[in-house]
Amino acid sequence: MKNTITCTWQGKLAFVSRVGDHEVRTDAGAAHGGENSGASPKMLMMVALAGCTGVDVAAILEKMRIPVAAIAITVEGELTDDTPSVYTAMHIVYRFTGRQLNAGKLRRAVELSMDTYCGVSAMYRKIMDISWEIRIEDGE
Repeated sequence: MKNTITCTWQGKLAFVSRVGDHEVRTDAGAAHGGENSGASPKMLMMVALAGCTGVDVAAILEKMRIPVAAIAITVEGELTDDTPSVYTAMHIVYRFTGRQLNAGKLRRAVELSMDTYCGVSAMYRKIMDISWEIRIEDGE
């Protein structure tokens, strides 16, 4: 299987990537000569990680019949000061909101994603440390 995207220059430092049926705009911030008209390409690496594990966790919780009112995933990336600046670690915070959520089952869903299903985390673990934690909020 092969995935292909096309990235087209929009002028200055902006690009639009065609990703399947979707467009993703990237640009550099003003401090780097761009106009900040799109997401930082490097920060999209964190989006990829959150999106990949989020899909897994939501699907696993549905199969486990664990009703959650909300899932929020925050990813923090540690960058080097060198040029080029690269991520040395990412930390994921999963926030689950719901009534009387079972912490053990939430943990199991995250473990399955991180250890078995999430291809993005599997790739990233080869080049950096990936850590995670769960926070549970009671509510609807």
